[in-house]
Amino acid sequence: MNTFKTLIFILGTLGLMLLVFNAQATPADLHALAAGFPAINPAAALAGLPLAGIGNLEVVMKSLDNLEAKMAKYAEKAEFELKIGNISTETKAALEDLGNQQKDFADELLAIKQKAAAAGANESHAILTPGDLFTKSEDYQHFQTKAAGSGRLGSIALEVKNTITNTVGNTFSDRRPDVVGGAVRTFTLEQLLTTLPTTSNAIDYVRENVFTNAAAEVAEGSDSAESSITFTSVQEPVATVAHWVKISRQLAADNAALAAYINTRMIYGVDLKVENQIIQGNGTSPNLSGFTKSGNYTAHGYTNASLTAAGLLNNRFDLIGKILGDLQASDYPADAIVLNPADWWTMRLAKDSQNRYILGDPGMSIPPSLFGIPVVSSNAITADNVLVASFARAATFYNRENVTIELSDSDDDNFTKQLVTVLASRRCALAVERAASVRYGDLTPA
Repeated sequence: MNTFKTLIFILGTLGLMLLVFNAQATPADLHALAAGFPAINPAAALAGLPLAGIGNLEVVMKSLDNLEAKMAKYAEKAEFELKIGNISTETKAALEDLGNQQKDFADELLAIKQKAAAAGANESHAILTPGDLFTKSEDYQHFQTKAAGSGRLGSIALEVKNTITNTVGNTFSDRRPDVVGGAVRTFTLEQLLTTLPTTSNAIDYVRENVFTNAAAEVAEGSDSAESSITFTSVQEPVATVAHWVKISRQLAADNAALAAYINTRMIYGVDLKVENQIIQGNGTSPNLSGFTKSGNYTAHGYTNASLTAAGLLNNRFDLIGKILGDLQASDYPADAIVLNPADWWTMRLAKDSQNRYILGDPGMSIPPSLFGIPVVSSNAITADNVLVASFARAATFYNRENVTIELSDSDDDNFTKQLVTVLASRRCALAVERAASVRYGDLTPA
């Protein structure tokens, strides 16, 4: 605050000079401006700063006293001259000289303040021991005051926290405005599926079980052939995927960015679980009925021996090619191949006998695909397995509720502990309606 007063004095001086050189200035103007000048104590203005060895403070203080005296003298002289006519050239020159001196003083004072602040900063960043923290605490100062008198002293306590510093190159850390999060998967599986909304808590549908097609040419007057179709009634319950965390009320109120990040991460956690369940869900409540559940897929059925008998090597490329051919032959042409990222990159890096990359040089930008069919790389499928399907026809994904975030201070003992429960949940179901259009099994069969 004292520094602020010093700056006000300097600015006031400049304002006085402007009034003096303004032909329309009046004595009342000078009085009004002079009355606004605060009394300045140079020592107080610089109080609290470690000034040892920084400049000659005594000289600066004497200079300030002289300037104040001269300013008062010439202010009175200028006021008198204004009453009788115009301000003399001598007075104007004197005020101009005072202004220059005032500027020099301001520069010197600023230099002292900057040096002192730098010295104080170096001192303030010293790492304090727990004992230092304790003796410097306000509670301890109170305790000392009580000890000097009489009466009960009571007790004090201090929480000693870890001091975190950046010791790399003796620099101080900058605070990033965002939160450095963990891994984030790009969701792809749900995009492969036909998605429909639902307002029910279960999905009922009738799935064709066996279709025996006896259709044939019929001679005139002859009986037509009889075909048969059997069906299976299926019900898939709408599953709820949810999780929660507790955060303090203070965090929710004081750190909006962190609270928002938590909400986003909670939503991601729900969608990540849904992504995994699309492949891995075993159908046992409360799980989704995923593609690898028994009955939801057709095993590709290949072994090392069967591939060898077909004149093929037991490698990933040949196996996937055979599966694609089988789906095509079944009138379920595949629209995607799902592989674990580790398996996909093993195939992407495969080379021929001349050490050339089979799927293209590393410098080439090639969309992930095999035999013209897109490859979806996902950790939802376990390594050394492959899933090939006509996803658009194989299944329908039903959305009962998208991910919702709920906050409550009424959960458990939240109210008394000032906590807030953050709950993220989603309701959905997967109905794999055509198991024949889904082929699944080992990527390197024995």
